[in-house]
Amino acid sequence: MKNFSVKQYQESDYENWNAFIGQAKNATFLFHRDFIEYHKDRFEDFSLMVFDNEKLVAVLPANKVGNEIFSHQGLTYGGLVINEKSKVTTVINAFRSVLLFLKDNEIEKLHLKTIPSIYHNKPAEEIQYALFLAEAELVRRDSLSVIDLSQKYDFSKIRKRGIQKGIGNGLVIKEEMNFESFWNEVLIPNLKARHNAKPVHSLKEIKVLKSLFSDNIRQFNVYRNDKIVAGTTVFESENVAHCQYISKYENKENLGSLDFLYHFLITEVFASKRFFDFGISNESQGKKLNEGLSYWKESFGASTIVHDFYEVETKNYDKLDSFFTI
Repeated sequence: MKNFSVKQYQESDYENWNAFIGQAKNATFLFHRDFIEYHKDRFEDFSLMVFDNEKLVAVLPANKVGNEIFSHQGLTYGGLVINEKSKVTTVINAFRSVLLFLKDNEIEKLHLKTIPSIYHNKPAEEIQYALFLAEAELVRRDSLSVIDLSQKYDFSKIRKRGIQKGIGNGLVIKEEMNFESFWNEVLIPNLKARHNAKPVHSLKEIKVLKSLFSDNIRQFNVYRNDKIVAGTTVFESENVAHCQYISKYENKENLGSLDFLYHFLITEVFASKRFFDFGISNESQGKKLNEGLSYWKESFGASTIVHDFYEVETKNYDKLDSFFTI
């Protein structure tokens, strides 16, 4: 453990950080510094880099609020990103070093959200074991609706009727390079009317991200008579197609637009991916389930995996000192 050291990320570490992300076993493009920093004005960055001697073995995308550190709150998932060849002992020692570093910097608590297993390039749940050893508290659990595209799945009868309705209504799907019509005509009005909310990403922000990650951020719109009626924004990583936004034009007429769209995405556009991730269907820190939304996703053949959030006191670093047996 004496060879492990931790430093706070600086601009001069940009290339080293991104090179590490490119070969980590549990990283996606969300951990690239360009993605982390697109909204840097909202967060006080406190990302960390962990070294074994002089070799970078882990990074932690994070931000600071008061005297507490969070897995970066501007990212959907987070946690300790680790080297492809990292052993469990390395990860535990790296996590101990992070806790000790934070304690020495008068940080009392670390809020750590994990990276759902579907985003791992190979098994990478060493941090869950380290959290257990450090007596971290599970404070939130989200449920993600996911289709394993390598396994047999089937659409329900009601989804198949919706798909046929979309065909009958002459709907047309287009992949677009711009986001204006979906954001301004569908997504923003729907979120305002139904939840009095706004998209997490402003139109300006999603356009910036598209320019930086053109292959990873994709927009699909559905049209009827050349008028947009629905759309979705997909974040595509190596193994997963994740639906970041899903919305349709709200009126009394059910056109089958989303059934039609998602049949196309699942069976054609992203058929070669390992997983299709509809995202969460819960609210209130995981305590409530939107039953209708969950049912809609499951009727495409999706089932549940969980996304866990933990709190751990930094003083608990010493609980990781004597976990080895001979």
